Parts: sequence; C-alpha cells; structure tokens
Amino acid sequence: MAAHNDQPGKQPGKDSSAVLHDNTISPRDNRKERGKALKAAFPHKLHADWNPPEDRRDPILILEESNLGRIEELAPIRYGRMLQSPFTFYRGASAIMAADLAHTPNVGIRVQACGDCHLLNFGAFATPERNIVFDINDFDETLPAPWEWDVKRLAASFVLAAVDNNLKPKFGEAAAQAVARAYRERMGEFAKMSILDVWYAQVDWQNVIERTTDAELQKQHKDQLKKAKKRTIQDYYFPKMTQQINGAYKIKDTPPIVYHFPEAEQEAWQNRIMNAFEKYQLSLQEDRQRLFGRYRLSDVAIKVVGIGSVGTMCAVALMLAPDDEPLLLQIKEARESVLEPYAGKSEFANHGQRVVAGQRIVQSASDIFLGWTAFEDGRHFYVRQLRDTKVKPEPELWQGPQLVEIAETLGSVLARAHARSGDAAYIRGYLGSHSDFDEAIAEFSLAYAEQTVKDHAALVTAVDSGRIKAVVESTT
Repeated sequence: MAAHNDQPGKQPGKDSSAVLHDNTISPRDNRKERGKALKAAFPHKLHADWNPPEDRRDPILILEESNLGRIEELAPIRYGRMLQSPFTFYRGASAIMAADLAHTPNVGIRVQACGDCHLLNFGAFATPERNIVFDINDFDETLPAPWEWDVKRLAASFVLAAVDNNLKPKFGEAAAQAVARAYRERMGEFAKMSILDVWYAQVDWQNVIERTTDAELQKQHKDQLKKAKKRTIQDYYFPKMTQQINGAYKIKDTPPIVYHFPEAEQEAWQNRIMNAFEKYQLSLQEDRQRLFGRYRLSDVAIKVVGIGSVGTMCAVALMLAPDDEPLLLQIKEARESVLEPYAGKSEFANHGQRVVAGQRIVQSASDIFLGWTAFEDGRHFYVRQLRDTKVKPEPELWQGPQLVEIAETLGSVLARAHARSGDAAYIRGYLGSHSDFDEAIAEFSLAYAEQTVKDHAALVTAVDSGRIKAVVESTT
C-alpha cells in the first residue's frame, strides 16, 4: 500500500485514497521522538471532546441511506435488532459513528483500521494449525484510517455494555479507560520489538482464560471453549443445518433467518454462485485452490447475520467432497466501507478484496478459505468458513470487575492489530507513559454513549411514528 501522512487534526478529502502511514521513513528511535514532539503540539486532552456539530446529520436518515441496495424485506429485521437497546443500536450504527468520528481530531497516523471496532467483533477461533487465538474477527468496514477511530469505538462499546447490564456508571468509565491504557502500554511493548516479532505475535485464548481472575467467569470461558471444540462441521453443524431430500443434502430452512429463494429462482441463483466460485478459487493460495477443488456445491441458501449486515446479500453454501465430507462457506456481500467518505477510497476495486486484504493484514492468522469474488451484476463478495471452532464474547455475563478486565484484553489485542500495519514507535512516542490519554478516551466514551442513547431514542420514535418499520424477532 502507498504511504500517506495526514496532518494532525485534518481529515482527507473525499477524492483522496485511503492508504497507510509510512513506517519506514526513519529509524525507530527517531520516529518515537517525532511522536513525542507531536504530543506537545497535539495534547491528549483534545481526544476527550464529543460535541455534536450543529449540522450533524439525522442519524435515522443515515440508517435509511445505508439500506439502499439491500434486500428490502430484511430491513425491518435490522431495525428490530437495533431497537432492543442502545448497545444493539450501536452495533448496527457504524455508519453514524464514522460520520461523527470524522469531526473528531486525529494525529495523522494511519493503520489498517477495523472500522467497526466494538467488543462483539472480537472472538476466539482456530488457526490453520488448530491453535485457538483471540483476535478481531469482523472486517466488513476495514480501511486505512486514523488509529484513534478504532480505539474510541471500542472504548465507547464498553460504556454501552455497562449500561446494557445495568452496572454502575463507574464501571463503564473504568472499562473505557482500561481499553486505552492497555492499548497504550501494549503499543509501548510492540514499539521495542522487531517487525517480524510483531507480525508473529498472537494472543492465545487459553492464556486469556488462565489469566481471568474471576473463578466463575474462568469456568464459563473453559466450558465455552470445550463446547466449541466439540462442535465440528462434520459431527455438529452438518447434521444440525442440513437434511437429505431425495438423496441430496440440502440446507434446512429456518425463516426468516435461513431460507431458499423460490424454486423457480433457485437454480439460476445456484448457477450464479458456481460462476462466482470460479473467480473466488483464483483468489486463494495455490495449495488452497487445489483443496477447494475437491469439493462440489450441493446447496446454497440466504442466511441473515449480525445487525449491521442485515439486508446485505449473505448466503451459506454447502460443499461436499467424496464420502459426503462437508464444508460450510459463508458468502457475504462487501459494500463500500463506512469510513470511505471520510478516510478516502479503498485502493481495491473489489470490496471483497478490500475486506480480505484488511483481514490478512490485521489478523495474526486467517481462515484458509478466505477469498473474494463478484457477481455479474457488479456486487462484490468475500468468502470464508461459516464455523471453525469459534468462541464469541458473552458480555451479558460480565459484572463490573470482569468488564474492566476484559476491556484490558481487548485494548491489548487492538494494539497488536494496529502494530502490524501502523507505526508502533511513532504511536508509542505520542501516547507516552502517563494516563492523560486514557482519561481522555474515557471522557469521550461517556459522552458518545450518551449520544448513542439519544440516537437510539430517535429510532424508537421513528418506529412509533411509522416512519420506519421494525420486526422484533421471537427469542423463544
């Protein structure tokens, strides 16, 4: 990727390209000193402010605009999921926060940003070597962008999780501060490491479990991992998600979450997937192309996932090798990143490739089937395994002290992710060794959480008035 050096506090123009900061321009100690000088010119306290601009756009209008091009009948499900609480609203409102972050100061250092960096977009999963690591695991919005944007979005998500769990406000504030503190301290460690050591660094999920100080939460983590390891594709997901019809394996319909197109359209849809798979296979490493070539498409169905992704074209494909050995792939539409209007256009023409390239840069290990493709109508997609020993955070189980402890883990993981693509020495020089940056991020997070509560209330009003239709799914 080409180099780019933003000026502190300035946002790039809409016609500029989103490219990474150049971390090869001078020796490490020199870059650290430049970071220190930047701190004097751009004090940490500037990151604390959240004052919505007078011309702040209607958040509901931003949501409505983000639905353009999606499957229209699924929009009410998306709104219904966002309606549940300010935290679920936040998870689906990355476009709103991207617009807001563009009005906040940044010091002009780019990293490969997640773009939708909230606490539920982290998780544990199996590497190709079958180790279990903990990392960022959602990259739909990834783009080179200011590192502060990910830190602020992650920290604010902890404040909202505290609100969701009816915890005392002090725990939300402490968790947001813990995110920033762990990020700052871990970045200091990466600033001293060689480039290759940073690249090889991983966060072992078993080590995270063992460091968990709450005995009950540690037990829950262990049970969760044990269960995930048992839920293999062959023995769990394949029997659970498929059935035999006239001798052929098909994906079970569980509408409105998993469903097939009408019979008259299904064959044409399946042919489009097969054509797209030809392009997808070429995006894989040569050995993995051969591996993928041993499977044949058996069935494909629409699958509604997440909150922010609801309404985008997302499908699950059932692949079978000889002896009915299954592989489940997720085919997910990739649209323009929500950061692009503010951080510049992606260098990749295919947004599926943008997602895949960003994920490979950020993650310590990525799915062997991760690749990209496109449909004839111009829509872009990325492909990955649907299930592979994945463990998701369960914030509803966290009490105040656990929330703060887990915030430290995620802040550290985010630092590792940013150090791979960014300039750890420069960022470390800017962050320094004092807590004023941590306190500024906590102050911002509290203010932005209040903004999210107001925006969520605006969605409730829009639904009550009939402006927006929402469908709240049954939890039974």
